Amino acid sequence: MAFTADADGRCQIFTWDASARRARQVTHRPQGTAHSAVDPAAHVWWFDEDARGAGRWLFQPFDGGPDRPGLTGVPRGTPRGLSVGDDATVVMGVGGPRSTTVYTGTRGGPAREVTRVNGLVTLRGTTPSAGLLALGGPAGSARAVTVLSPDGRVAAVLSGERHRLWALGFAPVRRDGADELLLVQETDDRYLPACWTPDGGLRTHPWCAFDTEITARWYPDGRHVLIRQDRHGRSVLYRAGLADRTLAEVPTRPGSLLDAVPRRDDDVHVLWTDTAHPPRMYSTAGTALPPLATIPGQVPGDHRDLWTTGRGGPVHTLLSLPADRSGPVPAVFLVHGGPTDHDRDAYDGIVHSLVASGFAVARVNYRGSTGYGPRWRREPGGDVGLAQTDDLAAVRADLVGRGLIRADATGLWGVSWGGYLVLLALGRHPGLWQAGVAVKPVADCAAAHRTTTPALRALDERLFGGTPDTVPARYARNSPISYAGRVADPVLVVAAGHDAKCPPGQVRGYLDALRAAGARHEAMWLDSGHDGYEGEDHMAVLRRAVGFLDRELRGPLRAPKTPPSARKGGSRRSHDAAGEDTA
Repeated sequence: MAFTADADGRCQIFTWDASARRARQVTHRPQGTAHSAVDPAAHVWWFDEDARGAGRWLFQPFDGGPDRPGLTGVPRGTPRGLSVGDDATVVMGVGGPRSTTVYTGTRGGPAREVTRVNGLVTLRGTTPSAGLLALGGPAGSARAVTVLSPDGRVAAVLSGERHRLWALGFAPVRRDGADELLLVQETDDRYLPACWTPDGGLRTHPWCAFDTEITARWYPDGRHVLIRQDRHGRSVLYRAGLADRTLAEVPTRPGSLLDAVPRRDDDVHVLWTDTAHPPRMYSTAGTALPPLATIPGQVPGDHRDLWTTGRGGPVHTLLSLPADRSGPVPAVFLVHGGPTDHDRDAYDGIVHSLVASGFAVARVNYRGSTGYGPRWRREPGGDVGLAQTDDLAAVRADLVGRGLIRADATGLWGVSWGGYLVLLALGRHPGLWQAGVAVKPVADCAAAHRTTTPALRALDERLFGGTPDTVPARYARNSPISYAGRVADPVLVVAAGHDAKCPPGQVRGYLDALRAAGARHEAMWLDSGHDGYEGEDHMAVLRRAVGFLDRELRGPLRAPKTPPSARKGGSRRSHDAAGEDTA
């Protein structure tokens, strides 16, 4: 197997040989590495990307050797799918500024262009012989899934306009002489596994319906699939026989499964966690998997679930409280990003740090979050950001009313889309929150749309119902910069100079608006992109944010001990608004 783990403070790619119980570090990139794969011939693949996320696929033998390009003649771009067949046929999707190109060829050989598609699509898989390949577009579009032959001929187009549709991959072996593509279809209130074959077309399996989001993977036998359901912040696994209509739960520990992979002989490898335990790998059949360097024992704190009556229905919160508290305590609301995501019963180093520092932490799965069914995900409608900030306010009032948190000491902390909601909440409800931390946020929706990635431009247009030119009032109504003059609470804004998703220009514009309004704020700039893979950056943000919240919610900051990195000269990758080192 290949996996991503920490190596001296950076994400890097490793291999694991279960029979020898030996791990090997594959990459040593200064900026870290996150994407990897193993092909049928046991070559290890990894994506060599720059701070903006553009790069190319490289590979090397499982036991080590020189890195080689997956296909030659492929321009640098963003990774949009990789598949390597049993016969060393490679198919890869490469994203450009406004299009996606699919290439094929023999591993390490010259590339041949299969097709070029405007907009964002992703290679979702190929048949074992690479005789067919599946491209996934927007799930609710007329071309949600397109099946092609290697010469670019269209074999089928599956629409998601009536029911959203996602392609998950072809079966690893042909069944009854036919290639079979696995999909998930969303109905009005359910998610169903579905299959497509060249002769039979698309068919769903309504006997196997789920009330919240699912994903699935084929077992090696090509007859069963492993279904992972995300429900109310936790995960459940099922083994489904789609042909014989059988469904059995795969026993797992309560919590969240960050990944789950079916193997031979009904073995399943999972990456498990809950709020009190950092991620751990284990096998349902006892296969030796890599031990991860982690925190021993259980994370301190009182971790519980709480439901609040909201305008759109019950709102679920994962609440963590200091174990030794007496009475209400200062609280930080960690606001998840996405927006199509949810907070899980999973370990988070920020939760650990805040609870250990005496704060309560609330993780709210507001309207629009996944894990609560199609209707909850669609509930905000056109109220982009507004419904979510209303839910945050409702949960805050509930926690104050229960005597769990202090009404005069509640803050917000969010990253990316979560950072957007933090800024919007501070502007829409001045005085309700006493401090906010927004990390790599969307601060000006219209300006971000002009300079962000094609995928996020498409998301904006779906959420707002058009572009800033066609529906300017909607972008203005739901944009934090429109409320910057009303911000009355101190805010720390952290941004990245090479952020392609939440571009730095629109953050600078928001900071200028705060400055013009005389709002109290701080800024911290990182010399990285949106998806930072360096632990040093995360630690610098964590120190700055916890110190900021401690000062604003509990009084003057106590002088911290000088961290080792500062004694050695500090990080040169994180800077405050004046350009000075903050580590």
